[in-house]
Amino acid sequence: MATRFIAGYDNGPMNRELPPARLRRTCDPRTFSFSTTDDLAPLTDIVGQERAIEALWLGLSLHDPQHRYNIYVSGEPGLGKTSAVSRLLEQVSRTRPVPPDICYVHNFRVPHMPHYLLLPAGRGRELRQDMERCIEFVAHELPRVLESDEFKTRTKKERDRISHERDEEFHELEAKAAQLGFALQRTPLGINTIPLKGDGTPYSQEEYASLPEADRAEIRRRQEELQGLIRDTFQRLAKLDETWQEAQHLLTKQAVEFLVEPRFAQLREKYSGIERVPTFLAEVKADILENVEQFQTANKKPPPMVPIPLPEGGDRFLRYRVNVVVDRSGSEGAPVVVEGNATYTNLFGTIERRVQFGAVTTDFTQIRGGALHRANGGYLVLTATNLLRAALSWDALKIALKAGEIRIEDPAQMLGFASTEGLRPEPIPLDVKVLLVGSPYLYHLLHHYDEDFRKLFGIRADFDTVMPWSDASVQALARFVRMCRDENPAVLPFDPSGVARLVEHAAELASDQAKLVTRFGTLASLVAEASFWAREAGASAVDANHVRQAIAKGKYRHSLLAEKVREWIRRGKLIVNVQGVAVGQVNGLAVLDLGDFAFGKPTRITANVFTAKSGVVDIEREAELGGKLHTKGVMILKGYLAAQFGQREALTLGASLALEQSYSGVEGDSASAAELFALLSALSGVAARQGVAVTGAIDQKGRMQAIGGVNEKVEGHYLVCRELGLTGDQGVILPAANVDELMLPEDVVQAVAAGEFHLWSCATVEEGVEILFGIPAGEVGPDGTYPEGTLYHRVAQRLAEIRASLRAEKEEKSD
Repeated sequence: MATRFIAGYDNGPMNRELPPARLRRTCDPRTFSFSTTDDLAPLTDIVGQERAIEALWLGLSLHDPQHRYNIYVSGEPGLGKTSAVSRLLEQVSRTRPVPPDICYVHNFRVPHMPHYLLLPAGRGRELRQDMERCIEFVAHELPRVLESDEFKTRTKKERDRISHERDEEFHELEAKAAQLGFALQRTPLGINTIPLKGDGTPYSQEEYASLPEADRAEIRRRQEELQGLIRDTFQRLAKLDETWQEAQHLLTKQAVEFLVEPRFAQLREKYSGIERVPTFLAEVKADILENVEQFQTANKKPPPMVPIPLPEGGDRFLRYRVNVVVDRSGSEGAPVVVEGNATYTNLFGTIERRVQFGAVTTDFTQIRGGALHRANGGYLVLTATNLLRAALSWDALKIALKAGEIRIEDPAQMLGFASTEGLRPEPIPLDVKVLLVGSPYLYHLLHHYDEDFRKLFGIRADFDTVMPWSDASVQALARFVRMCRDENPAVLPFDPSGVARLVEHAAELASDQAKLVTRFGTLASLVAEASFWAREAGASAVDANHVRQAIAKGKYRHSLLAEKVREWIRRGKLIVNVQGVAVGQVNGLAVLDLGDFAFGKPTRITANVFTAKSGVVDIEREAELGGKLHTKGVMILKGYLAAQFGQREALTLGASLALEQSYSGVEGDSASAAELFALLSALSGVAARQGVAVTGAIDQKGRMQAIGGVNEKVEGHYLVCRELGLTGDQGVILPAANVDELMLPEDVVQAVAAGEFHLWSCATVEEGVEILFGIPAGEVGPDGTYPEGTLYHRVAQRLAEIRASLRAEKEEKSD
């Protein structure tokens, strides 16, 4: 069959060619009534996220003691989710009451388990200051009272009374000893008993030794009786000492209580009605009275032999102080805490330690609060990826929400490692709304694999990547520029043309004529870059040309690989023909996505047909380079061929399909239309226009289906054609379903307007055949055949020839 390209059948293709007006939607600068964006109020509302805002309002309005209505804020990166949530929470938090201050104080019963105190906002600092003044008062006045003449007089009087009783006990003991014939001698080691003769003089050793044994036995008997009396006397003396200690302690307590009671009475009155504070004040007063002697001893100067203080000689009033963990003085509304580094200690706080003379010590004043303490009674915003990366944080947060309390623990103990004995602060009641910001993918993973997540995060707020192109959204972008200027003094004001070009770029990023992108972070970067180029040009405001320059410079910075690919095509390293015609070869379009930059490039798709029964062989699949979706597209292609040409007889052929010079994985079904056209060209022998690239997926009925990256693909083919030379008959065939997504660069639209480049939209394979081959595809008649002169007629003839050849070969082998 001859190879030829048939021209002249152009009524259909002309009707399907897209005019320049349909290739790009423009924004008229006259839409704006301002001279520059400085005339506008800054954007304060959250734009284009009505669905997410409704979910956020619901989640923030639901209060549940079980903490089941925390919120997962879902959306792609760069949408400004955290900023939007923070602004919304600032509005909501003003309507909520200010939560109490959080303090920790000494536990006088169990010292290693400090108690918490919750006081109204600002009262925690007052209590700390009041206790500091109270401690200072006690430390200053206590020695003065205990050294006063009145106290000394009362103490001396009591001491003299006890001394008198002690003397009487000794006199009585001495009298009883004399009756038993002994004298008493006091020594530092005790009392010696000395036997006396009848005249009252003591025996010498020789005299005692010369006594008869009976006399000595009698003396020993009386001596034992005296020892018993001495023991009884010393017991009574010990009781007198205890009486003195008690009396002295009582006198000291009475004096100190008389000193401190007015102060504590004022504190009790000041903090009456606040839970736990009166109990704490009563415990402090009782402890001061019980340990007053220690304070009195500590006031005495250390002996000169001690050159340095010992570690235990620290703050003797430490247990009376107040550790304010969270101070809400001056706060308005509920707190909003955004924690960017959700480590365990940042979330739950820590217990710091100090080293003194090689000894590690800690106390309740070393307790430091975390983000949960600061957000208690309000809202805590966390980043999901950061939270899940931090060891222990996710599990500990779930435990805290389920238990409804904040517990400060040593991370080493949570992991099962032994650690030094430390404090175990009393858990604090938790009342917080957690907003977890993350991607949709991470949400589905947690929802599927973590049953606690489903229970605790009952609200999902989805942030969309696009919003409708409407008058309200366009005006919002103008106010967004003003907001950027308020946040960054280097940003210049925009005139209406600059804002209009920014709106168009937002549609370019959305790849949709009816949508604007909501990636405000990307738009803010463009605003800053356009302001830079305007400032470099000496302009006082940013216009459309400055925005175009910023867009072009941004593309230039990221397009090194794209330019390399086009250079390889120009130099023949990558073979791509964009002129003339060829049989069994069609240019498909692919997109290379580098993350921050994506570009399209044409790719040769070739097909060979031969006499065989192997069917259509996908070389990409055989080489294990084709992905599942690509393989599915080839299989759908086979189904379409079978439906068109295998209704009466079996579809028998041998063919191979390949994406030439493709050395990496191929995925997606957007090349299935181009692969079908290459196969139809190889079967019919009709040449395909090489300057016309094809993109689109097909179904088994021959309908062209929408594909992704249409703007990048069209621009990529245009740039290659421009690199190799525009001829005026080059262009792209694309699905009709993608027309409303066209936001092509301005230079492509200008080339189309000049007739140098073309775009055709097709709804079916048959429409694409007319454009690519210049002849109709043909409709099957009642007899199951296609009209002569159509492409499908030629394909049917070729398939019939293959069947006949195979049948003849079979008969020959049979003979």
